[in-house]
Amino acid sequence: MKNAVNSTTSRESSPKVGFVSLGCPKALVDSERILTQLKVEGYEIVPSYGEADAVVVNTCGFIDSAVQESLDAIGEALHENGKVIVTGCLGKRSELIRESYPDVLSISGPQDYASVMSAVHQAIPPTRNKFLDLVPDIGVKLTPKHYAYLKISEGCNHRCSFCIIPSMRGDLVSRPVDQVLMEAEKLAKGGVKELLVISQDTSAYGVDVRYAEREWRGKSYRTRMTELCEGLSELGIWTRLHYVYPYPHVDEIMPLMADGKILPYLDIPFQHASPRILKLMKRPGNVDKTLERIQNWRRQVPDLTIRSTFIVGFPGETDAEFQELLGFLREAELDRVGAFAYSPVDGAKANDLPGQIDEELKEDRLEQFMAVQAEISAAKLQRKVGSTIKVLIDEIDADGAWGRSSADAPEIDGAVRIDDGQMLKPGQFVDVLVEEADAHDLYGRLA
Repeated sequence: MKNAVNSTTSRESSPKVGFVSLGCPKALVDSERILTQLKVEGYEIVPSYGEADAVVVNTCGFIDSAVQESLDAIGEALHENGKVIVTGCLGKRSELIRESYPDVLSISGPQDYASVMSAVHQAIPPTRNKFLDLVPDIGVKLTPKHYAYLKISEGCNHRCSFCIIPSMRGDLVSRPVDQVLMEAEKLAKGGVKELLVISQDTSAYGVDVRYAEREWRGKSYRTRMTELCEGLSELGIWTRLHYVYPYPHVDEIMPLMADGKILPYLDIPFQHASPRILKLMKRPGNVDKTLERIQNWRRQVPDLTIRSTFIVGFPGETDAEFQELLGFLREAELDRVGAFAYSPVDGAKANDLPGQIDEELKEDRLEQFMAVQAEISAAKLQRKVGSTIKVLIDEIDADGAWGRSSADAPEIDGAVRIDDGQMLKPGQFVDVLVEEADAHDLYGRLA
């Protein structure tokens, strides 16, 4: 089963559910919560359509390619099994799903766990045995044991012209800081060595609840990014921040990074460098200030890793504005960068903008952009040759081990290859002497 969740042990008479999880880490957390509830109610999760009594497909609907992937997954599940329950972001466009697949049992949007469970109950009633259905206190995880995503909020208050996430996930809703910290503490006690903090806008955490105060471990914390990071730093494990908008208070977390309390890593989606294009995107557009802040952050935290994403070929983007973007890239010297050629998303305001760019030109600009970034990345990684870095091991094979440094988030960044790491274990921290580098990865031996 494509992107299917592995099976879990249960008694043979348990009702069986197949599960397909698509999309971003935020959707992955939704999948983990649904799977945990399924396990609590005695359902067995199976890895093939043939074994399942019904299949749940957690969809993505952010860009056209993701929509098509979700529709294909629904179609495959219907063909192979026949009983399909659809949830996730594409569920907000139920008419699109019904048009292609009228026979799906149920359609619900993201975070609508109650509707998913109700549909499962109708399709295959639970037969729970409280003595046999044991679920770990931290719930079912779809990531390896040693790292986990920590979702701190849902939704977004921004209205970027290229994005339809608010229409799918709604406005910002922050989780109370004590609940987040208690979940993080459970994960740490369960063996998690790295927390990846995720949301649609991590910097805006708590704005909707006016930074309400809560108590954790006998101390008061505000529902705010800085205070959340202070609390997470008490757990003694890696904390990595994703989807951080460059608001002024991002400066406040630099001392925490400088002191080694959270990882010196920021994932900030800058999207472009032209003030005019940023305005059309409805994004913050003071590029000079952005460069100045990056330089200031690096002065405080010399080993800071900055990851970002950009869109090339946005409607109206001129050759001069594209060159402006390349100039920003060279000056900012970002460590990790992802880029996308602009793709119209059904329902996005940017679809109505004049000056739509030819597909061939978009792809040409994307190729140029990534070539420039490859040069920057290769040069920055080459500087690490000869140094010793701390690495968290992810996987082992016959030829060695793969791990990640503080500069590498799982799935999206590079990795560290350890040639003599055959005897290591996933979740183990080791020191590695870097011997070689390419544009993405580092290669070395145990120090």
